[in-house]
Amino acid sequence: MSTSSLDSESVVIVGAGFGGLSAACHLADAGADVTVVEQRAEPGGVAGRIEREGFRFDTGPSWYLMPSTFERFFARFDRAPSDYYGLTRLDPNYQVYWKDGDTAALPADRAGQRELFESYEAGAADALEDYLADAREAYEVGMEEFVYERRPRWRDWLDPDLLRAARGVTLLGSMDDQVGRFFDHPKLRQLVEYTLVFLGGSPYNTPALYSLMSHVDMNEGVYYPTGGVAAVVDGIADLARELGVEFRFGHAVTAIERLPDGLLVSTAGEGPDFEPDRVVCNATPAHAERELLPADARDRDPADWDDCTYAPSAFICYLGVEGALPELEHHTLVLPTDWDDHFAAIFDEPAWPEDPSYYVNVPSRTDDAVAPPGHETVVVLVPIAPGLDDGPEARDRYREQVLDDLARHAGVDLRDRIVVEASACVSEFAALGYPEGTALGLAHTLTQTGPLRPDHRSAAMDGLYYAGSFTEPGIGMPMCLISGEHAAAAVAADATTAASGPLARVGLRSD
Repeated sequence: MSTSSLDSESVVIVGAGFGGLSAACHLADAGADVTVVEQRAEPGGVAGRIEREGFRFDTGPSWYLMPSTFERFFARFDRAPSDYYGLTRLDPNYQVYWKDGDTAALPADRAGQRELFESYEAGAADALEDYLADAREAYEVGMEEFVYERRPRWRDWLDPDLLRAARGVTLLGSMDDQVGRFFDHPKLRQLVEYTLVFLGGSPYNTPALYSLMSHVDMNEGVYYPTGGVAAVVDGIADLARELGVEFRFGHAVTAIERLPDGLLVSTAGEGPDFEPDRVVCNATPAHAERELLPADARDRDPADWDDCTYAPSAFICYLGVEGALPELEHHTLVLPTDWDDHFAAIFDEPAWPEDPSYYVNVPSRTDDAVAPPGHETVVVLVPIAPGLDDGPEARDRYREQVLDDLARHAGVDLRDRIVVEASACVSEFAALGYPEGTALGLAHTLTQTGPLRPDHRSAAMDGLYYAGSFTEPGIGMPMCLISGEHAAAAVAADATTAASGPLARVGLRSD
């Protein structure tokens, strides 16, 4: 399909996260005059960066999954990821330390995965093949019919073609129910369920369809972009500039209002104001409706956002460490053998987890450039409930608890080796406009999936659209890239309808 022409349209993108960058690229490629307005000094949003004394930290996402989605995105513009950054496939995918003293590494190859699973449960190797075959089918159907295909209305989900395609795919029930059909051993269930952390859910409140994440992990593989996720952000921003997008950094948007012909985007202080035809807001809909929009232009009452189920927040320590860390892989998990109490502390009775499950990222194991010689870059991330009190005393206490726990269960005592340190928690994510300080967005519960997530179009303000982890298809870098594509398609359809009459519909390039 040829590229639609938006030559007469001006669009402001509010926020330079993955969703905003994606929308900017698609709209600029379609001919629109696109300006991205970002309050920070660089693109990325939650996918930020810290550079200090030779250490480089990704402050947000650090797992590069679903490489085919990134390839698809760049191919839309006749490019490839390799034009902007290099990729290394990790092996093992990750290391696990269980708190009963057991440890295992999940190999990248199927033979190694089979051997690992069989070592815990007789017959688990063949069960893994069956489970991953189901996960592959869920992925293929899910991506083609639910993710890449935008379905904003309920009747779109009742399409007979969709129902035929989804026959045989387990859509309902919980992820834990689905996994329990194949594996009894609790550690094997943890190995295939941990990927739900990337969707901000638990095995007990996330629909079974998301077993597709196991296909992403074990079939497609885990990769590392040279330079970290910041290199991916910079690559997409560079692509946007090549397509003609203008960036205005250091300008916080304070209001989005109607004008007789278009919209008004106001910024703080001495910053410029903009009067575009349309706005794509990569800030969360909750932040926009509470802080940026007039009362008569909100799709929801601001209080309604209090009733949503949010994905976890996170307590994160960014540590520059002296000396090598052979005990830790690029990705390492430290898990209790029973993690139910940790999930309960996030979703049921919010509290700081007493026996936490957590993740350790050491990108310097793969990339020498992210730490000075003789040092390692370490990020420790503990998923926690959004909305917790994360004052200095709570953070200091939990820092000590986590460092003690890491020394006890992974054999790595970092405390006397830390030369650079920073942290982030609920307060930092709340300052970015994420309700209750969630680090991710709306959790993928059954009532917050598909058409039950906020729409890409605002119903209350013509010309306003949303992209990012609160919209379809949801949480994660690949999903946010796709959300930007969907938002851009909605802009193109509406702009063409306005110009050519109610029957006109124009899509973005799909080849």
